[in-house]
Amino acid sequence: MATDAAKYYELYRRSSVGGTLADTLDHLITERRIEPQLAMKILANFDKAIAEVLADKVKARLTFKGHLDTYRFCDEVWTFIIKDINFKLDNTHTVHADRVKIVSCNTKRPGEA
Repeated sequence: MATDAAKYYELYRRSSVGGTLADTLDHLITERRIEPQLAMKILANFDKAIAEVLADKVKARLTFKGHLDTYRFCDEVWTFIIKDINFKLDNTHTVHADRVKIVSCNTKRPGEA
């Protein structure tokens, strides 16, 4: 099972849900209610579950337009910083943001078949 979980990126741990989960697990470890090994297994399951749910359940389409400020490609990961960006959700609702960071990873890691 650990080898299966190792295939997933840890990107979503920095989301609000992932951060809250990590904070809660840290609190439980501090109170000695769970072992650190269990917390790591829970985080690995979170990585897998969120990646699968986003891939299988989210069908919304999004387009965006803005000014590319910075981009980089390192270790098979693209990172883009876009300023003054407008998002159009399913060609209906528009959302504006001053600055957005987009991180894009391959679904398969280097060396995987």
